Amino acid sequence: MNTTTKATFTRYEVLVIAILALTQFTVILDFMVLSPLGAQLMKELTINTSQFGNVVSAYAFSAGIAGLLTAGFADKFDRKKLLLFFYGGFIFGTFLCAIAPDYDFLLIARIVTGLFGGVISSISFAIITDLFKMEVRGRVMGFVQMAFAVSQVMGIPVGLLLANKLGWHSPFFMIVGLAALIGIVIFMYLKPVNEHLKIKSDRNAFQHLLKTLSTPNYLRGFMATILLATGGFMLMPFGSAFSISNLGLTQDQLPVLYFITGIFSMIFGPLSGRLSDKIGKYNMFVVGTLLTILMVSIYTHLGITPLWQVISLNVVLFVGISSRMISASALMTAVPEPQDRGAFMGINSSIQQLSGGVAAFAAGKIVVQVKDAPLQNYDILGYVVVCSMLITVGMMYIINKQVMNKKPFMPPVAPIKETVVETE
Repeated sequence: MNTTTKATFTRYEVLVIAILALTQFTVILDFMVLSPLGAQLMKELTINTSQFGNVVSAYAFSAGIAGLLTAGFADKFDRKKLLLFFYGGFIFGTFLCAIAPDYDFLLIARIVTGLFGGVISSISFAIITDLFKMEVRGRVMGFVQMAFAVSQVMGIPVGLLLANKLGWHSPFFMIVGLAALIGIVIFMYLKPVNEHLKIKSDRNAFQHLLKTLSTPNYLRGFMATILLATGGFMLMPFGSAFSISNLGLTQDQLPVLYFITGIFSMIFGPLSGRLSDKIGKYNMFVVGTLLTILMVSIYTHLGITPLWQVISLNVVLFVGISSRMISASALMTAVPEPQDRGAFMGINSSIQQLSGGVAAFAAGKIVVQVKDAPLQNYDILGYVVVCSMLITVGMMYIINKQVMNKKPFMPPVAPIKETVVETE
């Protein structure tokens, strides 16, 4: 058996990956927990599908605005300090969600949470791009993006169990407590990430923002991001409501569904990252897209379905989604130049959030539910998602050619010589 090492990371780099993965976990969980809580929230707060869509899109819109406002400054500060500042604001916003007594307060709380939480992923991706070579970045993204799967395996089931027993506020309290502990770890153990500050620039923040927004190669990346955001934000918010109203699952079965799906996503996430490094990011993206299109076409047309079939379909669907997300994220990190990474990631995250907000808002207008009747028009969302995915394949092809034609990627700006930990 060949056990040749495929990639090596120092102990500190392993710590960085773990910190960024845990940070992503709490931010993703804060957003994703709304979907399985959807049915309960709409009932207890007496809100309709359109209002619930507003709650979801409020986070996305505020996150998008925050990304644009901060993008010009993203390359002018130590990335560790930026991460701590915005993560602290995210914790505060989530606490407001935890104490929200009604729809209006919850809507405002989601806006506050989005203003801070929406910027965190862009900072994390900039740190990854600064510290890790392109050759292993798919693997790094695989571990960091595994936060989605972990949120399903641990966060969402636990959150649902807490919500079923203690009310829908309790999952947000859980996130606040966990995020506070992670914030302490970031403060104590993450080293400054400031090598980009050595690259001199005479542009102020506003000029830096405009220059990044007007660079043709970057604009292609932003256009691809708009399409990438459409799929998940349209289907995800009403996933639990569709499972209960259309597929016939019960509220108590949802934790089982998310737990098992998440277990398989945890397994296949790192494998997808490793495979994307081996066969190419774009090739992996195409494979994941085709698989996702097939599963979306089936899933959105289901009626009453046994639990085991729903679980099986969800597992395959999320394997396809995670393959697309990991490979696309890794490929997108190679687009910006070193001096523009923070700004590019900030704008890209902003565009992703704004596009997702529009998608969630539109989904709330398309999907209709009257009292206890099944959700209507969910199949239409499926058609829209499939079309956007097909177009995205073409856009990502252009991005891939653009990256391949670039000069060889710069080595990490701050390599750290420590004891090496081998990962298979």
